[in-house]
Amino acid sequence: MSILKKALTTAAIATALMAQAAAAENVKVALVVKALGIGFFEAAAKGAEEAAKELGDVEVIYTGPTDTTAEGQIEVINSLIAQGVNAIAVSANDKDALVPTLKKAMERGITVISWDSGVAPEGRMMHLNPSSNALIGNTIIKLAADHMPEGGDVAILSASATATNQNIWIEEAKKVLPNYSGVNLVATVYGDDLADKSYREAQGLMATYPNLKAIIAPTTVGILASCQAVTDAGKIGQINVTGLGLPSEMAGCVESGATQSFAIWNPIDLGYAATMLSYNIVKGAAVGDGAEIGMGRMGTAKLDANGEAAMSDPFTYDKSNIEQFKSIF
Repeated sequence: MSILKKALTTAAIATALMAQAAAAENVKVALVVKALGIGFFEAAAKGAEEAAKELGDVEVIYTGPTDTTAEGQIEVINSLIAQGVNAIAVSANDKDALVPTLKKAMERGITVISWDSGVAPEGRMMHLNPSSNALIGNTIIKLAADHMPEGGDVAILSASATATNQNIWIEEAKKVLPNYSGVNLVATVYGDDLADKSYREAQGLMATYPNLKAIIAPTTVGILASCQAVTDAGKIGQINVTGLGLPSEMAGCVESGATQSFAIWNPIDLGYAATMLSYNIVKGAAVGDGAEIGMGRMGTAKLDANGEAAMSDPFTYDKSNIEQFKSIF
């Protein structure tokens, strides 16, 4: 072999080794979602990849169970611990059931945060709420009340009965009900973020409460399933479906009139912010009451005494703006 070829070969080997070393130094951030195949979380994954590209030394592992169970998430998290990831950012199916496994992760030196749906404080280093819980609770009631000038019966179709975020929002919604004269909450049911079960629960609400004026679903799966159920029942104009949804999925509901308006924060931003926070904590950012941690283009998360921070206010979508946003997320 000529000297030149030897030099080129040596350089190629060195380059490969350097690339391997660089890859080994990447911060591995696992984005653990409630379940795979949900549009909200797929949009969040896009934001996580955006953050990884911006940071340059981050590898995002997007993962979750096939259904919205704590057991499925625990299995996924145990696998991530075995892989030796640097950070786990989880949207929890159960705030308490995940704690022992996440404690084990932190004992191994893994940064653990929750986002979207929280984990009990002992099982994470911080939690990122998409928005203020009180503001979300008020928003979902107001979305219904705005189109019920004379009041009427409303029902809530939630995700799972153990979903931390859903339960907090529902409690906040109940607190503000007295502010909306004539709005009467008749039931809260659970669709487990499964389209078919949510559809059946919406059908059950319509059958049980013939004077129902609105179904409020603070879950992207539930609101879409409810819209379909109301449409199939021929009750557009009689029952308004509202809550939290994705513009890309809800555009048809708004256009048909099944949904007058709905709200959501940008899940792309939420996945981006969760990844940025995970990275900065891995790199040494302090956590605790009053701590401020960078979220890139989303600004700074300021933690309260419970180790929680809010990302941004929810935004309302209706016929005036749905075209603008439905192609984005």
